[in-house]
Amino acid sequence: MVTIAPTITAVDPDEYRYQMERIEPFATRIHVDVADGKFTPDKLLNFDSVWWRGDRTIDLHVMYQRPLEHAEIILAMSPRLVIVHAEAEGNFLNFSKHLRSHGIEIGVALLPRTEVDIIKPALEFVDHVLIFSGNLGHQGGSEADLNLLDKVKQVRELKPTIEIGWDGGVNADNAKHIAAAGVDVLNVGSFIQQAPDPHAAYATLKAIV
Repeated sequence: MVTIAPTITAVDPDEYRYQMERIEPFATRIHVDVADGKFTPDKLLNFDSVWWRGDRTIDLHVMYQRPLEHAEIILAMSPRLVIVHAEAEGNFLNFSKHLRSHGIEIGVALLPRTEVDIIKPALEFVDHVLIFSGNLGHQGGSEADLNLLDKVKQVRELKPTIEIGWDGGVNADNAKHIAAAGVDVLNVGSFIQQAPDPHAAYATLKAIV
C-alpha cells in the first residue's frame, strides 16, 4: 500500500503550527523538513521548534551539511525515520548505527544529480531511500522530474525490501504514475498545504494510488 505523507516546510514557529494544524486531523504519517541554510539556499525551522503529537508517525528530513553533529537532539525528538542526504558530510555508518540502536530508522535522500551507486556500499544500514525531485529547503512547490523514476528501479534491484520515498511535485496528475513505478511513500507539500481543503486534497491522492 502506498502512503501519502503531507510535508511541513516552515521557516518560523507560527508557520509550522499553521501547517501542522492543517494536516494533523487526518495525516497519520507526516514528513517534516529542517534545513540549515548551508546545505540549502534557505534556512528552515530549528530543531528545538519542531513538535508533533505522540500518535503521529514522523519522518524527519534533515537537510543539513553536517547532520551527524545533531545526532543527540534528533534522538531526543524520537522520530520514526530520519532522512539525511547522501551529499552531506560526516561518517554516515556511525550515524546510522547510532540511531538504529535506539530504534530510529535511517533514510538517505538523493538529489537529482546524485547516482544511486553512491549509496550502494551503505545500503545494509539504510531503511529508506528518498528520491528527491524538489527544490532544497524551498517553499511553494516544485515540478516532479519523472525521469528520476529510473532511480526507483535501480534502488529496488539493489535492495528489494527497502522502503522508497519520493519528494517533489506530487499532484493528482502524476501520483498514480509515481506510485506505479514502485514508490512506497509520496511526500506531498503544496498540493495539500496550499489547497483550500487540505483533507480533500489528501483524500484525492489516497483514492488515486
